[in-house]
Amino acid sequence: MSAGHLALPALSVVVPVFNEAGNAGLLCREICAVVSAMTSDFEIIFVNDGSRDGTLTELRAELCALNAEKPRLRVLDLDGNFGEAAALSAGFHAARGDRVVTLDGDGQNDPHDIPRLLAALHGEVRVVTGWRQQRQESTLLRVLPSMIANRLIAAVTRLPVHDNGCGLKAYDREVLGDLHLPSGLHRFLPAILGVRAHEVAEVPVNDRRRQHGVSHYGISRTVIVLRDVLALRFILTHPRLFEAAFGVLTFVAAAVATVAVRRAAPGGALIALLLASVALMNWWNLRRFNRAQRIGVYRVRGEYVREAI
Repeated sequence: MSAGHLALPALSVVVPVFNEAGNAGLLCREICAVVSAMTSDFEIIFVNDGSRDGTLTELRAELCALNAEKPRLRVLDLDGNFGEAAALSAGFHAARGDRVVTLDGDGQNDPHDIPRLLAALHGEVRVVTGWRQQRQESTLLRVLPSMIANRLIAAVTRLPVHDNGCGLKAYDREVLGDLHLPSGLHRFLPAILGVRAHEVAEVPVNDRRRQHGVSHYGISRTVIVLRDVLALRFILTHPRLFEAAFGVLTFVAAAVATVAVRRAAPGGALIALLLASVALMNWWNLRRFNRAQRIGVYRVRGEYVREAI
């Protein structure tokens, strides 16, 4: 049965997964139990981002149980590993509900927090983001770098969000539009979506330990966030214009550095090289954002809605 022939649900729950065998099936059943206690009008969309373990098999096994009476579970199988941002983009484009909730696929987000996020999604609020309490990760390797990155992001975006890395969020469907997110930029979603400070709410949520597998994140993620946040202000304003501007600036700064080296002016060369490096980094980030809007960021190999029983 194709997704296009199903009645439109009021709520869509989107979960990107990569190598989450052992977690995906448990999380699927847990989400279904929580959401079905709230409404019978929902869909759960798992986006398999090129998993190489038994994640897809596990999710297809869930189709029979959850879709026996009414199709509730949809599984998008991407044609490769495109990253969490791309998997979220695929889930957003597939979602048909008026409200969309996202969770990480490792089970560390607690589905029992979903009702509280949805309760906060009313009035002028268009995005509700979870704020993880009593973090389960290492303070030195994960929590402290996350705090630094979140403060920097808040300063750039002017949005009062304490935990941009929390995968548990709720959105008004209209605000999502047709955005394609290149790798890493899902952490800045409220800002990229163009919402203002009074349109974002935070809800304290539970943070759980991973039950199976190993974390896909490390200290390098914080470095990537710091790299991406440099271009964020330009992405939020005129990304195409700034892509061209930083391209020119990179060329000019590199030329100045070359001249300074030939004239034995190491101080000037160092400054010019630093400027060229920053300009090149911003150009690259703006280019991949603009390119993503033109050609997309993922390919779908197949979609599973109902398995034969």
